[in-house]
Amino acid sequence: MTDAAAASQRSARVIACIAAAAFLAMTPWFAASFVGAELAREWQLDASGRAWLTAWVQLGFVAGTLASAFLNLADRWPAQRLLAGSALLAAACTATLAAVSTPTLGFALRFFTGFALAGVYPPAMKLAGSWTSARRGLAIGAIVAATTLGSATPLLVGAFFGAGELPWRTVLLTVSAIACVGALLSACTARPGPHLGRSAPFAWRHALDPVRVPALRLVNLGYLGHMWELYAMWTWVPLVLVQCYESAGLGGDAGRLAAFLALGAGAPASLLAGWCADRVGRTLIAGASLLLSGACCLVVGFAIATPWLLTALCVLWGFAVVADSAQFSAAASELADPRYVGTALSVQTALGFLLTTVTIFGLPQWASSVGWPTAFALLSLGPAVGIAAMLRLRARPEAARIAGGKC
Repeated sequence: MTDAAAASQRSARVIACIAAAAFLAMTPWFAASFVGAELAREWQLDASGRAWLTAWVQLGFVAGTLASAFLNLADRWPAQRLLAGSALLAAACTATLAAVSTPTLGFALRFFTGFALAGVYPPAMKLAGSWTSARRGLAIGAIVAATTLGSATPLLVGAFFGAGELPWRTVLLTVSAIACVGALLSACTARPGPHLGRSAPFAWRHALDPVRVPALRLVNLGYLGHMWELYAMWTWVPLVLVQCYESAGLGGDAGRLAAFLALGAGAPASLLAGWCADRVGRTLIAGASLLLSGACCLVVGFAIATPWLLTALCVLWGFAVVADSAQFSAAASELADPRYVGTALSVQTALGFLLTTVTIFGLPQWASSVGWPTAFALLSLGPAVGIAAMLRLRARPEAARIAGGKC
């Protein structure tokens, strides 16, 4: 075996370990959202209260991302230790949630869960990307795939334990234990690679680059279009599927399994999209993914009374809605000033996750006013904006810097 082949195999092994650690560590993200019906009864929450179960995680993630960037934690602490410690904190917050009896404390715990997970997802992408330069889209895609599958895992846990009323405390404690295993795996196996560069400290004077620099602005418009639909879909599609299956007499556990398949479909999509984007171009793959997910937004609401058709459309939607995610981060890292890639990605992430709170709250309100078909169709506005941004980006000279000139 040549030295190059041996190095490639080692890189693949370490990236796989980082992805496995991220998969396990990210399981607390939607844990409370996926047992939202049970928590709503326990804490007497309305639809707005259920939305806060996810929205506080999003806001915590934004705060954690900005705090990590401002304090330059990824350079002060080894990324694998930051990942492991953050996973332990997320696990502790989720386990404590199982013993909480008031929504105020529960929402605070969800905020700190999101804050902690900001120390899992970005460092995992940074570590994975440090092991390759030619296949960075695939490496980051592997992390997105892992976090997607991890985020969906509480649905599978709920379906496994479900027998009548969902034992939500058991689900939360199980997810916490899984995240602890992820922390251990990160501490033992995750390592930085040869392409890890030292980032410059967070620079406020460069914080406007993602909206001031034309090429970066287009990348971030595409990312915002993607985020407009992504977390609203992840938050409310499981509820719709469970209600559909229960109305058809098929049981909530079958609905949770269908929801896991829908959300988990994003994992292979991220890997496939990353592999394709490194070969044919990021903007092409991102645009195609946005087109498919936007089409799903327009039609999925009309299948809401037919479990098998709704499941099929949601699986297709779950596949498409995640496929482009890693490519926006990869493109931003290729177009930003190399000294301030961390700043560009932090601002991109903060803007995107802030936007998710609009549709997380908005979707059930729209559904109650105009019905689920129209409410889901409104999510297609995001992909439409994203596609327009990708078409304009392809026409700019800076596109030659994306994916080795494949744009």
